[in-house]
Amino acid sequence: MNTTLNRRHFLGLAAASTGLGFVNRTMPVLASGADANATNRIGVALYTLRKLMEKSVPETLALVAEVGFKEVETAGFFEHSPLAFRRMLENEGLKATSNHIPLTAMESNFDSVLETALILGSEFIILPWIVPEDRGSLDFYKRLVDKMNAWGESCQNVGLRFAYHNHDFEFQPLDGELPYDIILQGTDPDKVRLEMDLYWVTKAGKDPVELIRANPGRFPLWHVKDMASDGSIANVGEGVIDFQRIFAVAGQAGLELGYIEHDTTEDPEATIRKGLQAVKSLRMASPA
Repeated sequence: MNTTLNRRHFLGLAAASTGLGFVNRTMPVLASGADANATNRIGVALYTLRKLMEKSVPETLALVAEVGFKEVETAGFFEHSPLAFRRMLENEGLKATSNHIPLTAMESNFDSVLETALILGSEFIILPWIVPEDRGSLDFYKRLVDKMNAWGESCQNVGLRFAYHNHDFEFQPLDGELPYDIILQGTDPDKVRLEMDLYWVTKAGKDPVELIRANPGRFPLWHVKDMASDGSIANVGEGVIDFQRIFAVAGQAGLELGYIEHDTTEDPEATIRKGLQAVKSLRMASPA
């Protein structure tokens, strides 16, 4: 890959096809005290709204903007081209800051993944999921670490950043080791960031705060979703996760953007409205 030429080509294509670019608006800032320098913006993971997106992308994006979000994370483009998708976002003053891209797409043509992100005007490319048949061995994760370091370098070369999103299976031991430890230890922090899913970390029996304190600066993106007392996903603020305690270490995490998400909601509009209000209502306490 000729990264210099490709960057010029991709950025030129994105600029030429979209004119003046995104509307900039004030983001909710949720930091104070020792974390006052953390930039904690709140977006929405469009995976939460996928059933609405299947019906109408423009109407769904209009809803997202009306609720008060300014940034989104994509989970597919619903038969629209990246350029058309960006134009629909811009029409609502939205930005696709990050994109969830399947592993198969990354492995088959990472240049195409880069081009898509640049056309969208994104900042992050994220590996969101590993299918069950692939995650049964430590060797898989060791090979994946090498791939992610290479992809992260390719992202750097065109002004993007790469990140890995966790579920709970990375915290289940394989041959006495945790796959997530392999990812943490094997990836270059300058090339591979981590998108921490607060629900899945908690579901796995781990403490997000302890994970952050042990690996400061590695978690610029979070998925903010709650856990009900029975272990299922709940709307943010309606479950048992202590978000105030977690957001109090946002600066240590290196948090830049948190996405409201719910994988299985029956009322996505209510979910994103409640989630944004719950996070905005947090009053950050200084870490102990």
